[in-house]
Order: sequence, then structure tokens, then C-alpha cells
Amino acid sequence: MERKKSFIKRYWLPLVLFIIALLLPALIPSFWVHVFTEILILGLFAIAFNLIFGYMGQLSFGQAAYYGIGAYTTGLLMVKANWPLIATLPVSMITAGIGALILGFFCVRLRGVYFSILTIAFGQLVFFIIFQWYSFTGGDNGLQGINPPDWLFSAVPYYYFTLIVVTIASIIIYFITESPFGYTMRAIRDNTERTEFIGINVQRYMLINFIISGMFCGLAGALWGPFNRSVAPDLCGWQHSGTPVFMAVMGGPHHFLGPMIGSVIFTFLNAFVTGFTEYWPLVSGIVIIFVVMLMPGGVFGVIKEKGYFKAKEPVSNGTNPVDKGRD
Repeated sequence: MERKKSFIKRYWLPLVLFIIALLLPALIPSFWVHVFTEILILGLFAIAFNLIFGYMGQLSFGQAAYYGIGAYTTGLLMVKANWPLIATLPVSMITAGIGALILGFFCVRLRGVYFSILTIAFGQLVFFIIFQWYSFTGGDNGLQGINPPDWLFSAVPYYYFTLIVVTIASIIIYFITESPFGYTMRAIRDNTERTEFIGINVQRYMLINFIISGMFCGLAGALWGPFNRSVAPDLCGWQHSGTPVFMAVMGGPHHFLGPMIGSVIFTFLNAFVTGFTEYWPLVSGIVIIFVVMLMPGGVFGVIKEKGYFKAKEPVSNGTNPVDKGRD
């Protein structure tokens, strides 16, 4: 009985959110089903990115490269090889993971701003390869006609398919973060030097984390292609790499569900602002400035300060700039 109460107390929020997600298609029009499908896909993208930002303490501006690799892998396999969508998802994760392995091998040798700059550089490298390779990727024309199978063609079935995939992926990521590996990443985030002193190969752990993040970014991209019916090189650009950063900062990088909540805020804010003005990047930049200055812990940071619940995170010693404002 105590174990059951502990389970409910610990997981009541994700359970409530999942039940709401199950009921949504029966309560909202088809247009909003599309919107919430986008929220789920971008939420997975942000959660995968947060493995690097919130758990490893490094800021990557190149995760869109692996998102794009996953999207193009699924698109190419479905359009040119007639593969079924479900079969393309694990392959997209593998190709994105290989890309993360190759590029991450160099990135994890650096820290801080140098890490961030190198991730931008490699992300743009992937972007230009896709942009220029007309014979294979379609270049700047993108790849069209990525249609899901008939049983997923309408909005509601694809929403439920996305919900199942994102839920399974999120559970896997959550258990990774709660494993000894996840707590090793927290140790690296909080104090890299001490972690090295106790005999942990920091570069190896960072590379493994980088690969895991890249794989799940690729899975999110694989879901996006059939949802959008097309993919374009912009998916790999540095501008798109800013999307999960916005979501993680807005929702709260120090709570597992923070990036998903940030995805909800980002998507609705984007829809609202673009209905009035074309200067969405300006508005999003202003919002980020206010969030960093007034709510450094994001939405979940504010909730934690109000005492509604306690985020299950170890106390930081504050040595990492990413940790400022979380306690």
C-alpha cells in the first residue's frame, strides 16, 4: 500500500498529463489535434536536447542536425525505398546516433562556450551537405511526398501513434536519467574536475550521452517528416537548434517534464504571435530574456518555489552556470 502511494505521489503529474492527452482528440477540432501532434514531436526533441543541457550542463546549438538526419532518413526510405513508417523509425535513430558519434567525438573534448560553438559549426556542416546534395536529398527543394500509411493518414490516428512513440521514448529517457549513468551525468554537470578525480572517464560518458541525445532527436525528426508530408534543409539549420533551447529554458531544464511544458508554451505562443506579426524571432528573443532574468528555473522553477511539489533533483553546489537559479 505504501509503495502504491509512493508511486502515485511521484508520478501523478505525468499520469494526469497522459490521461488528458488521451482524451484530447474527442474534445478538440481536427486543427488542434495537428497542433498537439506538433507539440508532442517538438517536446520529444526538447527532452532529448535536455540530456545535454539540463543533465550534462553543456549548451548545444547543433541538435537540429540529428533531428534533420532522422527526418531525412525516414523520408528517403519511405519515398525512394517504399519502407513502412514503423520500420524507418529505428533506422532513423541509428543514423542520427552514428552522426552524433562522429561529431560528438570532437565536441565532448571541449567545454562551455567552445563546446557550443563547435556544435553550431558541425550542425551547419550537416545543413550544407543536405542543402547541396541535390541528387540525393533534393537540395534546397527538400523532399516531398512523405505520406504516412493509410491507417495513419488522418489527424487523429497519427496523433495517437505519435503519443505512443513519444511516451515510450520519454519513459526510456526518464529511466536513463534516473540510472547510475544519469547521476554520473549530474556529477559531470555539477563538478567536472571532481568527477575526473574519482576515476570516471568524463569524455566517454559525455560522448555516450551525446549519442543518446542524438538518437532521440533523430526519432523526433523521423516523426516530423510524415506529419509534415515533407522535409527541408532548414530542419538542420542553427535556427531550428534554438527551438529546443527555448523550450527547455521556458519549461525548466531541471525537471524532466520541463521541456515538454516548454513545447506547449512555445507552440501556442508561436501560433498566437505569428497571427499578428511576422517578427516572431524578435518576440521569442524578448521572451527568453525575461524568462532568464525573472524565471531562471523556468515554469517548473516557479512552481517549485511556490512549494506545489518538489522536483526530484540533487542539490547543486552552483559551480556550473547552468545551475544558477535552480535552488
